[in-house]
Amino acid sequence: MLQSAPLMVIAATAMELPPPPATSAHVAVCCGVGPVDAAAQTARALAVHAPRAVLHVGIAGARRASGLGPGQVVIGQRALYHDLLIDARFAPRVVEANAALLQAAHAALPSAVLRDIGTSARVGGTTDGGVPSGGVPSSEVTSHAVAGVEVEAMEGFAVLRACQLAGVPALEVRVISNAIEEHDRTKWQFAEAFGVLHALVPPLLAAFDRTLDRTLDRTLDRTLDRTLDREPRA
Repeated sequence: MLQSAPLMVIAATAMELPPPPATSAHVAVCCGVGPVDAAAQTARALAVHAPRAVLHVGIAGARRASGLGPGQVVIGQRALYHDLLIDARFAPRVVEANAALLQAAHAALPSAVLRDIGTSARVGGTTDGGVPSGGVPSSEVTSHAVAGVEVEAMEGFAVLRACQLAGVPALEVRVISNAIEEHDRTKWQFAEAFGVLHALVPPLLAAFDRTLDRTLDRTLDRTLDRTLDREPRA
């Protein structure tokens, strides 16, 4: 039944996942680094666990010009795939965040910022735009996305696209650990970012549970109303 389905937390690495929850209502999955493994492992996990929703978390880089420093929480409005350099008619490059989960996450984390999050298999792969402008309808990719994004990670689009195909609501939430332009990884703030990331997962899952329960209640109410309407009158 829908109400017994777990919430799933997906991250690229075990370091990005919080400690295991005390309840079986939540499932944690490591999807691997990069879009290929992330898509495959997410699809597998969706088939095995049949979650009611997916929270995709991890660290990310931000452009220096964005003003987003280490420790800043970013909620993904859209996931943009920057490695696919073909006409958008042949394959999607944008996945919108689930609106209900997006609203719930922003209410739970009011200090977080909303941004598009770029996905690329290479560090810095979104800084040159990546997504070509030729033949791309403006309704799918904005001029800002073509010019590049402020926040970059390596799995978001893959995870959200797998969820989209499976009909499972999903949201990507990241914590900034470094400037995209910083090539010296000893200067990346991993410990700070992991700490923030681990702390935000429990309130997000609680917010997701409340939102999904309300949605389920409304669905059951509508189903009951339709059933009563079809019953013969005495």
